[in-house]
This record gives sequence, structure tokens and C-alpha cells, in this order.
Amino acid sequence: MNIPELAVRRSVTVFMIVIALVVLGAVSLGRLAIDLIPNLNLPVAAVITDYPGAGPQEVEKSVTRPLEEVLSTLNNVDTISSTSQSGSSTVVLMFNWGTDMDFATLQMREKIDMIKGMLPEDVGSPMVVKMDPAMMPIVQVGVSGGRDLEGLTRLAEDEIKPRLERLPGAAWVVVTGGRTREVQVLVDPVKLDSYGISMTQVMQALRSENAELTAGNLRQGKKEVIVTTTGEFEDLMQLANLPLTTPQGTVVALKDVSEVKQGFADMSQETYMNRAPSVGIHVLKQSGANTVQVAERVKAELAAMEKELPGHVRVNTVYDQSRFIRDSINNVIKHALIGSVLAVLILFLFLRSVRSTVVIAISIPISIIATFTMVYFAGLTLNMVSLGGLALGVGLIVDDSIVVLESIYRYRQTGHSVWESVTAGAQEVAMAVTASTLTNVIVFLPIIFVEGLAAQIFRDMALTVTFSLLASLFVALTVVPVLSRRLVTVVGEVENPRTRFERFSAAVGRWFDRLHAAYRELLAWALRRRKRVLLVTAGLFVASLLLTPVVGTEFFPKVDSGEISISVKMPRGTGLEETRRMANRIEAIAAGLKEVETTFVSVGAAEGMGGVFGSGDTDSATLMLKLRPRSERSRSTAAVVEDLRRRVALIPGAEIKVNESDMISSWMRGTSPITITLQGDDLEVLAETGERIAEVVRRVPGTYNVKTSLEEGKPTVEVRLDGDRAAAYGIGTAQVAQTLRAAVEGQVVTQYRSGGEEYDLRLRLIPEARQNLEDLGNLQIMSPTGVAVPLREIAEIKQDVTPAVIRRQDQTRVCTITGDLSNRPLGSVMEDIRARLSKFRLPPGYEISYGGQQEMMQESFSSLGFALLLGILLVYMVMASQFESLFHPFVIMFTIPLAFIGVVLAFIITGKTFGVTAFIGVILLAGIVVKNGIVLVDYINTLRKRGLDRREAILQAGPVRLRPVLMTALAAMLGMVPIALGRGEGGELDSPLAVAVIGGLFVATFLTLIIVPVIYTVLEDLVERFRNRLRSLFPSAPPAAGRAPRA
Repeated sequence: MNIPELAVRRSVTVFMIVIALVVLGAVSLGRLAIDLIPNLNLPVAAVITDYPGAGPQEVEKSVTRPLEEVLSTLNNVDTISSTSQSGSSTVVLMFNWGTDMDFATLQMREKIDMIKGMLPEDVGSPMVVKMDPAMMPIVQVGVSGGRDLEGLTRLAEDEIKPRLERLPGAAWVVVTGGRTREVQVLVDPVKLDSYGISMTQVMQALRSENAELTAGNLRQGKKEVIVTTTGEFEDLMQLANLPLTTPQGTVVALKDVSEVKQGFADMSQETYMNRAPSVGIHVLKQSGANTVQVAERVKAELAAMEKELPGHVRVNTVYDQSRFIRDSINNVIKHALIGSVLAVLILFLFLRSVRSTVVIAISIPISIIATFTMVYFAGLTLNMVSLGGLALGVGLIVDDSIVVLESIYRYRQTGHSVWESVTAGAQEVAMAVTASTLTNVIVFLPIIFVEGLAAQIFRDMALTVTFSLLASLFVALTVVPVLSRRLVTVVGEVENPRTRFERFSAAVGRWFDRLHAAYRELLAWALRRRKRVLLVTAGLFVASLLLTPVVGTEFFPKVDSGEISISVKMPRGTGLEETRRMANRIEAIAAGLKEVETTFVSVGAAEGMGGVFGSGDTDSATLMLKLRPRSERSRSTAAVVEDLRRRVALIPGAEIKVNESDMISSWMRGTSPITITLQGDDLEVLAETGERIAEVVRRVPGTYNVKTSLEEGKPTVEVRLDGDRAAAYGIGTAQVAQTLRAAVEGQVVTQYRSGGEEYDLRLRLIPEARQNLEDLGNLQIMSPTGVAVPLREIAEIKQDVTPAVIRRQDQTRVCTITGDLSNRPLGSVMEDIRARLSKFRLPPGYEISYGGQQEMMQESFSSLGFALLLGILLVYMVMASQFESLFHPFVIMFTIPLAFIGVVLAFIITGKTFGVTAFIGVILLAGIVVKNGIVLVDYINTLRKRGLDRREAILQAGPVRLRPVLMTALAAMLGMVPIALGRGEGGELDSPLAVAVIGGLFVATFLTLIIVPVIYTVLEDLVERFRNRLRSLFPSAPPAAGRAPRA
């Protein structure tokens, strides 16, 4: 069916279809969700369990190991890793790609329910969390003002948090820092001993007396009334007078053995905003919600609340993901517009006709707007990846229109009527255009089906490019012929050019004439010296292979998001106050930089889930710096990081690490570029060997912030019960542990209500009685017979140093050596590390493995390599179907290795490293570079069918197809130049992709014009010789399939 002719006959119908596409596209665009990254379905889930007051080894023994054992029986589990630290256990399960995570998390909960009863009594309920990059906070704010930190905490918890949680799209709001009021019962152990009362007895009295119990319903006539027993404390006086019975039967009041007062819970985490004490508020969005819309709602609600808050209270934004998203998307749109303008200008240079250029220019917005409709119905979002694909496609979507328009224009130049030109001219290249577009589309098909992180991330880009190319094919075969009938005119040669435009057009025309003549001569020379041409080409390809190691490799390029994180590590056991002073000193240095807009400091971390947004123990702190927008600062984030590193290096007494926070590392939270895992059983051997390995890694150039997970232990007091002595008194380990926790850390035994507020009621020893080991030894443990036994008589108390964190992988203890990169590609650094560690002697039974971003990079390269090979095979199949030949597609496939030469040269010249995004560019290239070969070979075959001999057909087809080949190639390359430069927010992500496409397309385009005709003749001659050989051996042999007729 002649689609161009049908479109021209039904031009009004085409016009209506275009209007419908534009309207649907505009509506779809308004409804598309805007996000930072595509929706990722990562096969990762975690079990987070709180165990207040327990040390790392106790957490590992009582919580982590039982959970690992039962969860390891699940299907499709790839690896199990865990972290045991003070107060919490985290077990992370990595499933095989493609696992249904909703069903997997359901099975995890069922398995955990089986062993819940075996876990210690004080262990919180294990929480199963499906890992989702969307779980990262999209907005973080600091609430500061005045010295009443407790008032700010109540304001954040009682007023700000509930209002934010009610916003559409908000999933979770976490408050960090601040002070919490509580009621404290501080017991004097000397007074307890004098009365023969134990801590356990006080605890039981508080719980039993402060209770409200329902006795049931009582019928009074026709009515029913509820009978309740109320014993809640009405005030602190009643609490202080709580009666306690001594072994002698006398009664003493609680105030006789303790101090009852209102106070504040111990602060395990402090936060500061711009050097002022503050409360942090972190807002997480629901999965699938529009990040920009949710962030705007949050900021609007905060602005409304700020007007209602006391005048001294300030709410400042620390982090706003929507700002980076908006800036990045605007940057991509700007690049797309610049690329479109450059593409249109190059077309005008070739066509020298405003009307013809307008036809192409109109096809660009129609194709883009139509793409939004398909993006919407495919369930995609507008994000950096999908919009990056659309920007990359700007230079490609004009290709089909260029080829069709050029064919129509050439028909008009040869004297054909307008009708013949728009129908016959468009139809002549319709099959070639369709096949070339399908090669671009089909090459992305494997990405949609392969597994792995890279495939998940770039699936949106593959679909977006596919949709835009299909839209451009429709426009080229329908809209372009319709518009060409009205607008396209032939630009004739002006004998005496007068205007500047006429003189410019004449000069360009003469230049093209000389170019056609030169190309014809070069082509004729190449056909005469085919062996020399092929040898030179093969030499270039081999040279590019040899130069490949010069190009560094990385997982993803670092994106300048204007954020810096500073981690501060004090000597183990350092208190919160000393750590705070160090953090404030560093903050003062950072705040002095003109690029820094906001500083936010978190010292220590709360136990449990509240600690997710903290820095760790009281000896650590995290500073987050938000820089001014890139348009308002002269230095990049990397430059500011280097400046800060030099400044803080002079500060003694702490380990200070300054790193650039980028978007990609936030996707892979906790995954360091360098990760080496040492497996073994003995923690001391792991720590010693791990440190030796870390020392080797530190000596490798380009490494930074190299540390081990067992670097330094935490001072610990270990109480080991003597089983025989304890059994003689009838005292168990659980009783001792409970008494110790109440004495040292304090135990929340019940709740105290007053004035509509609810406070924790904490039982604890007075500070003077919990300062040294002797105090612990004097702690009285009450036996079942009522005898008070000093702890030192039934237990050994000693000081020790234990690991702060115990990590395990696949149910074996591990020491993880991690590190960051500094001015050197990941691939090169890891190559050096592997070479040095290959000579490292490990203790018997210990082994090392490599993970982190290096492992993820290798897995991604492997899956994308498979996608590339499969894509090339599919491209060949499409071309074979179009040509109905196995021979001609094989000729065109030689353009792909030609593109590889350009890719290597482009990366060497630009100094960029080759990563996942560049690999996507290579896959895209495999579909692009064959387009020129298809158009050229298709026209050679057409001329041969018209009666020309092979040589003359090649010499005529080459110059005729020279202009559309150059137009499409230059339009595609210039359209990608703004992206290749990588300027603006988020521009670094797609830059390597564009560099790969530009470099490969540049070299392949010019070599294709020479090499394809040469290979065409060489292979055809080889086929002819083979056929002649077959004829001599088998006179009845059939003719070879797909052989073009030869004059």
C-alpha cells in the first residue's frame, strides 16, 4: 500500500489525526508524574528489629542469627547480609531479579512469625521493609529558634508532623533530634539496700499501680454500665507516695528510696540548622507519587504553618529533591530545544529553502508531543532518564523526514510534477525509512527484557526513544508528503545573485557540487584499490581495540547535585558533647564558604528507625551542606569538596571524610565504589586481616576514605553470670539483665498522663550510683526467697572492647573494606587492587570477594553486552526481511565495527570514562549506523534493477545519497551536542551516552560512504566465485538466495 499517496489524498484526515495527537499529547503531558528516577522494582527487602540496650554481640546471637536461619529457607534468595549493632539488627535479603517482591515479603513475614516466640522478650516486633529508592526523603527541613528545644520537639511532633502526614502523597514523616520530656524515678541503691527492696520490686509496683483495667459490663435495670478499675497516677505527689512493702512487712513510700521528678530523656542525637539547635523533619513520599507535587505541597503547608508559629521559630529547607528535579528537567528541555535548533539550521544549510526546512521543523514538535501520549499510556514517568531519551531522540526523529523530503525534493529537481514527487518520491524510500527506523527500535528491545539494575533504569529511555521514533516514522510517511505538496519548492541556481541569501545559497551550491565530484572520485579510487582500503580499515579497528584499555570504566557518572556530606568519627566511646563541639567546629569552616547556602548537622542517632537519618553512635556526626544553585556559584561541587578536604585535614582528634553527595549514590544507598568482603569466623582475625587489606588498598592511587567495618571496637562492660552461684540463689540471666538495664540505661516501665499529655516513666539509678564498675558490683539482685544478693557475688564484671558493628554475609561473619574514589576511574582502581591482593596471603579458612559498585558494574556490562549482541542479531533479521536477502544485510552490518572506532576515539579525546550510560549509547549506535548503509545499499539495488551495471550504480548511488546521509548524520550529532557537553543540573548523566553516539556516528558515517560500497563488491565477488565453484561441482545447484542482478 502506498501510504504517502493515501496521506496526500486524505490530507484533511491526516490534519485531524495530527490535531488529535497534539491534544492527547498535551493532556498526557499534564497528567504525567514527575520524578527523579524511573520507578525501580529492586529485588531487595530488609528485616529491621529493635533490641534496646543490647550490645552488638548479643544482638547477633539472639536476633540476627535466628532470623538469618529461618529466612535462608525462602525461595529465590540470592544473598543474605546482616548488620548487628547496639540496639538494632538489620537483615537484608537480595532476591533474584524478576522475583515478585510482594509475595516474597509476605513469605518473609510468615517465616518470622514462626520464630517470634523464640526471640528475647524485650525485642521489638521485626519490621519487613521492601527496599525502594522512593523511600529516600524528598524534603528535609530544620525547625529552629530560641533555646526551648523541648518546645520545638513538641511543636514538630504534635503540630507539624501530623499536618504533613495528612498531605496527599506523603507516606512517612520522621522527626530527629530534639529533647523529650519524661518522668524519672531515680533510685538510691543504698536506701534500697537498707530497706531490703529490689529494683525489680519497684518496677512491678509502678506497673501494677499505674493501670486502668476494665472489669466488664454490669446490668442495672434496662441499662448496661462499664465497670473499670482506675489506678493511674494523677500527679507526681501521688507517684512519690507509692507504697512499697519491705521484707519485714513495713511500708515505705517511693520517695523514701528515690527522687521523683520531671526531666528529659538522654539525648542520643542532636541536630543543628545553620549552627542553631534544631529539630529535623524528614518527609518521604508514597511510591508512585509525583515527587514535585508532593514536595510543593509540603513546602506550601510549611509556609502556611510558619505564619501560625511563634515569631522566633524558623523553618528552613535543608534538602529539596524537587528543586534538583525541576532544574534537571528544565536543563534537559533546554538541551532538546538547542539540539532542535542546531538540527534545523544544518538542514537549512543543505536544503537552502525556508519552506523545506519548515516542513522538517514542524515534524519535530509533532513527534515529541505524540510521544507523550504513548509515555502516559505505558505508565512511565517524566524523569531524568525518560526525558534524556527524548532529548537524545531529537536529532534522530528528523532522520526519516529528511530522507523522505530529500527524495521528494530530488524528484522535483528532475522535473517531475508535484503530485509525482510527493507520492513516488516518498514511496521510493518508504521501505528503506521503515526498515531503518525499525532497526533503531528493535535494537532497544532486548533492554526491555534483560534483568539487572541498568536495564531497570534505562528501560524508560528505551521506551521513550522507541515511541519518538515510531511517531517520527508516522510523521515522515504522512505529514511530510502532505506539507511538501504545499510548501516544497525547488531552489534554482541564480545566475547573478544579488541578496546575501542568494550569494550564500550559490556558494553552498557550488561547495556541494565540488563535494559530490570529490566523493565520486574518492569512491572510484576506493573501488579500484579495495584491498588497500580494507586493510587500512581493519588496521584502524585493531588500533581502536588496542586503545580500549586507555579508556577508564565506571558504573555511573557522578552527578553534581549541589550537596556535600561530611562524616565525623571521633575516638570510640566519645560522648555526645565532645562530638558536638567537633561537628560545630567543622560546620563553622563550611559555613564560611561563599558557595554554602545551608548547613545541617546530626550528632549521634536515635535507636531503631529514628536512627535511619542519623549518623551512628554518640562518637559520630554527619554534616549535610546544601550549595547555592550552579548558576549562582563559580565552582563545581567537586571543587568545593577538594577545598573542604584541605581545610579539615588540619583539624586533629577526629577522622573527617568529605564526600560529594550525588544522585546515583543515593539510588544505591550504602553501596561504596570499592567494596571488598573478607569472610571468616573469628572477629579478632577478621579485624587484623581486614586492616592489613585496607592498608594495601590505601596505597593504590585514586582511593580515598578506605576503612573497615571492624576498624575500632567500642568500650564495653561485660557481665558474665556464674551459673552455679546464680542457680543456688534461684536467679536467672534474664532477671539480671532486666535489673541491669533498669539501673544503667533506665527502663520505661509505664506511661504517666498529665494535662492531656503522655510521658514515659523511666526507672533508673541515681547518677552517682552508675559511674564505675564498683557501683555495678554493688547492685542488689533479689532472689525468689527475698534475699538481696550483690551482683559481684554471682557474676564476673570486666571491661572489654567489642566491635561497634558485626556484619555477616550468607550466615558468616565478614569484615567489609570500603572506599571511595578520587580523580581516577573505578575500573582502573579495581584492576590495581585485584593485582595487589592477588599476592596477599590470607589465614586458613578465610577468603575475600569483591562487591559494591564494581560488582554492579560488571553485572550491568554483562547484561548490556548480551542485549547488544541480541540487538545486533535482531537488526540483521529486520534488514534481511526488508531486502529479502541474507547477503545485503551482512554488507551493512560492517558499519557497526566502524562505529566502535569512533566511540574509542571520542572517549580518548574527551577524557570521559566508559560506564553504563555510554554502553546504552553503543547499543543505540548499533541501530543508528546501519541506517545510512540501508539507504545506500537500497538505492544501489534500485539503480541496478533499472539496468545500470554494478560499478555505475555505486558511483551514481553514492553521490545521490550523500546529501541525505550527511543531513541525517549531522542533524543527529548536532542534536546531541548540548547533551554531550554535560552542562547544567543532571547533565553529567547522559553526557557519556551522547559522546558515544556522536563519536561512533561521525566515524561510521564517513567510513560507511567508502567501506560499504567496497565490501558490497568484495562480498558479491566472493559469493559469485562460490557459486561458480558450486556450479562446477554440482551443475544443477540452485542460484544463491538474495543475489542482486548483475549487469
